[in-house]
Amino acid sequence: MEKKTKSNIDHNKKVISIRGLKKAFEDYAVLRGIDLDLYQGENLVVLGRSGTGKSVLIKIISGLLNPDAGTVKVLGHDLEKINAKELQELRIRIGFSFQNSALYDSMTVRKNLEFPLVRNRENLTRKEIDSAVESVLDAVGLLQTINQMPSELSGGQRKRIGIARTLILNPEIMLYDEPTAGLDPITCIEINELINEVQQRYNTSSIIITHDLTCAKETGDRIAMLLDGQFQRTGSFEEVFDTNDARVKPFFDYNFIQ
Repeated sequence: MEKKTKSNIDHNKKVISIRGLKKAFEDYAVLRGIDLDLYQGENLVVLGRSGTGKSVLIKIISGLLNPDAGTVKVLGHDLEKINAKELQELRIRIGFSFQNSALYDSMTVRKNLEFPLVRNRENLTRKEIDSAVESVLDAVGLLQTINQMPSELSGGQRKRIGIARTLILNPEIMLYDEPTAGLDPITCIEINELINEVQQRYNTSSIIITHDLTCAKETGDRIAMLLDGQFQRTGSFEEVFDTNDARVKPFFDYNFIQ
């Protein structure tokens, strides 16, 4: 695979800023006071084992869960201080790519993509809607599927359509939840390439939640390793895994040696 194209990251502009974030479920503390910044134009990968709170983190960022403590600022807005209407308006600027693609099985690909557009953009003409749908389908390389049903698509195609449905609102931030989970190796490569293409074409800032180290290595401008409820190691892929830490090294060995 070709080396990831160097991104146009603005380290002077934070699109997400998190300080002291804590979240527990009953007696189990999932996030134990984490700090995190996402910069304009950056792909940030959050790595960790299953159950370490990776998905909880992006649900908090998108306002689907409330933190127990700490501050979360997204695109300049403090999530604790905005009302429901402001939160809804903010969510339109955030794209959430769900692990299972979350397509409506009863709708064609076209209708799946039209749904968020007509729900959030008033007074669009039929021509504008068709143009937007065709544009994002072309961006993910699946224009030919426009009249198909989700059941007729492969897992990789459904993942691409899910990303296209997110892109149709031109989000400033993309949140990917396990984008390569359950996919074969070749399709994983295609999804990794698509994530990088989305970053370049749409100038998005992204958080990519994964435990797939190949995905992390190929898409991440920066890696944050979530261990024991906190970010223990951050930096480039090489910097994060240049360690004999018994919590980190087996993670690398399982992905790349076995």
